Amino acid sequence: MSRFLTLPAGFPTHVKAIATDLDRTLIGEDYDLHDRTIAAIAAARAAGIHVVIVTGRMFRSVRRYCEWAGIDDLVVCYQGAVVADPVSGRFLRHVAIPLELAREAIDAIEQEGFNLNCYVDDNLYVSTMTPEARSYADFQQIPIEIVGDLLTWLDKPPTKLVVIAEPKALDGLGERLRERFPGRLYISKSLPFFLELASPEVSKGTGLGFVAEQLGFKAEETVAFGDGENDIELLDWAGYAVAVANADVSVLGRADFICPPVTEEGVGQTIEAMLAPGIGPREPRPSQSSAP
Repeated sequence: MSRFLTLPAGFPTHVKAIATDLDRTLIGEDYDLHDRTIAAIAAARAAGIHVVIVTGRMFRSVRRYCEWAGIDDLVVCYQGAVVADPVSGRFLRHVAIPLELAREAIDAIEQEGFNLNCYVDDNLYVSTMTPEARSYADFQQIPIEIVGDLLTWLDKPPTKLVVIAEPKALDGLGERLRERFPGRLYISKSLPFFLELASPEVSKGTGLGFVAEQLGFKAEETVAFGDGENDIELLDWAGYAVAVANADVSVLGRADFICPPVTEEGVGQTIEAMLAPGIGPREPRPSQSSAP
């Protein structure tokens, strides 16, 4: 059996950037980066290819993965609402939900009987502790602050809002919120149990577009990896779209190539195959830890 995947005809031969979702794409249900993936990322960076994590997670939650993988390229967080330097921690882009719009959304969600997470200044706030909020904070390894009534407490624009519930309940809630806030909010699932709301200017595609301008690569020079509904704009932005085999059906249908699932480190395998024939820049690129 061949050591590397066989990439399809048409796979780009000059790649300057790899953009990848995190959960269910780069890492699986153990929330760990495995050795093969770490080695593939290191090899890509050594070949001069930018590696950009594009995630719905908070910056404080994704930063440790950048450290483990040795990534100092800018990272896209909060579905594209934040672009940050993982070394300095500085935010280069932050698009929050306008305060009154956020209040209206919180009221609509609470009127339907759902609790929600509210994110301000890279911190997580809830009105009351629920099993869902506790589980969310534990899996992302972040603290959580209880503030009582969110509408009374909130006095500045939040970065995003997240509702955690059963997938079917979220499907219905998402439809109703889209009808109530057409074009006023970005609304998408990041994982089956998470419905995320952000500014309508936000998506993983706009976030990656900002990074591309900062680091000097183009869409046609980018290979993107994803698995979920919130990755569609990311895959649409990139010149070449790869879905992991465990991706949602809607994502599989938009992909140029389907790689092995996250349980088999499909992203890492694809990067290995890309580098085997020498795809990508030949000269190592300078460190981005001091990106403007």
